[in-house]
Amino acid sequence: MGWLITKYLVTAAIVVAASELAKRSDKLGALIVALPLVSILAMVWLYVEQQPTEKIANHAWYTFWYVVPTLPMFLLLPWLFHRLGFWPALAVGACITVICFWLFAMLVKMFGIELIS
Repeated sequence: MGWLITKYLVTAAIVVAASELAKRSDKLGALIVALPLVSILAMVWLYVEQQPTEKIANHAWYTFWYVVPTLPMFLLLPWLFHRLGFWPALAVGACITVICFWLFAMLVKMFGIELIS
C-alpha cells in the first residue's frame, strides 16, 4: 500500500508542478507538459515493479500511436477558445480527438497496427 501511495504522490506532484509552472510561463509550461512525463513515469513504475520488458516496450509503442491522433486538438483549441469559450471548446476538442483517433486507427490497421481491439 505504501508503494501505491508513493506512486500517486510522485505522479501528482509532477502534474501539479507542471500546472503551476504553466501559470508563470506559457511556453515553459507547455514544454513541460509536452514532455512524455506520465509515460516515462508509467514505464519506470512498470520496470521497478519488475514487469516484463515486452510489456514496457509495448507501452512505449502504443503510446506513440495513441499520441498522433491527439495532435489536431491542440491546433484547434486556441481557435475554438476564442469562438466558443473554454468548456465548449474543450468538449469539441475531445470529440475531435475521438473522431481523429478512430479514423487514425482505421488507417494504421491497413498497415497491421491494431490500436482498437
